[in-house]
Amino acid sequence: MDRYKHISFQKEWEIDHEISYMLGECDAYVRAITDTPLKPEHRGKLLHLSLIKGAQATTAIEGNTLSEEEIEKLAEGWTLPPSKEYLEIEVRNILEAFNFLLHEIVSGGKTQIITPEVIKDFHRMIGKNLGEHLDAVPGRFRQDNRVVGTYRAPDYKYVPELIEKLCRWLRKEFHYNDGQNFPTSVIQAMITHVYIEWIHPFGDGNGRTGRLLEFYILLRAGLPNIVSHILSNFYNQTRPEYYRQLDQARKNKNLTGFIKYAVRGFRDGLKENLTVIQESQFFIFWHYFIYEVFADVKYTKKTAFKRKRDLILQMPINKEFDVDEILELTPIIAKTYATVNRATVLRDLKELQELNLLIKIGRKFQANTRILKSLMPSKKV
Repeated sequence: MDRYKHISFQKEWEIDHEISYMLGECDAYVRAITDTPLKPEHRGKLLHLSLIKGAQATTAIEGNTLSEEEIEKLAEGWTLPPSKEYLEIEVRNILEAFNFLLHEIVSGGKTQIITPEVIKDFHRMIGKNLGEHLDAVPGRFRQDNRVVGTYRAPDYKYVPELIEKLCRWLRKEFHYNDGQNFPTSVIQAMITHVYIEWIHPFGDGNGRTGRLLEFYILLRAGLPNIVSHILSNFYNQTRPEYYRQLDQARKNKNLTGFIKYAVRGFRDGLKENLTVIQESQFFIFWHYFIYEVFADVKYTKKTAFKRKRDLILQMPINKEFDVDEILELTPIIAKTYATVNRATVLRDLKELQELNLLIKIGRKFQANTRILKSLMPSKKV
């Protein structure tokens, strides 16, 4: 076992100032995402998108060629041609595993420590019904020796012992039973993922199993389900670097580099998703503000009142449009203004400017969201 000194079951990494700072940022972003109220339909859409992205990413790393659009269709009940059936099964297995864990943890509040049986169960989830397209028996440790690229995995006879040691070490090193803070759980998730890659307990499907364990540990620690895809997505987007970092960690017998790489991607992904969520919230408040403004507007013709309000409600924010573009923004606007002349259109736009809901920039118009932003708390400089 001398050649496998990287599988030491010791803390061979350092949480330096940069990693510590990024973990603090991750914790703050998670809290902000968790504390941001969302409409049920919007939360459901974000969760659906997260699962699609996660399934596409973790299978794409292993060579699955299905696009997000194809996976979206699968989630809607479509089936693929027989030539792509095994790709479909791979993705469906991941989606089912994600949904099962979400149901167990988020809905059922059930969590458990990582054991050899849990690891086998996760492999069984990702490998079921794949037949000859999975070079392994789902849920059973390998019975032969494997070489992956230039890496020779530990002799299969040692796999049960190594997995048992891994599970004992994870309990001891990360103090799960004593309660973990979120940053500690992030490190445990990443370390577990890497050790599964190194031990390579199964003939095939180790990457998907390791990333599913990572997903599980983060979810168990409180990662919001609507951002559960972030790490798999990051690994897939930076695939060459992902493999390079895994290889360097093994050669250097030090996981600091991999942790820094993964935490940075995790931090950036959380930040991007928080921005999307906040923009969605801003859009909702902008609509509330429009209704408040129109509540004080006196009108003589209800149709004209509704036409102008619908127009500003339908306008995308942060974009400029000329008059002709405005009239074609949505089918609702096109239908509404098809029965009036251009003078009416220009009058409506002028009145929306007078209400401070619209601004004119040259020959174009833009929703005046600045007025709402001016009412938000400002950061002290």
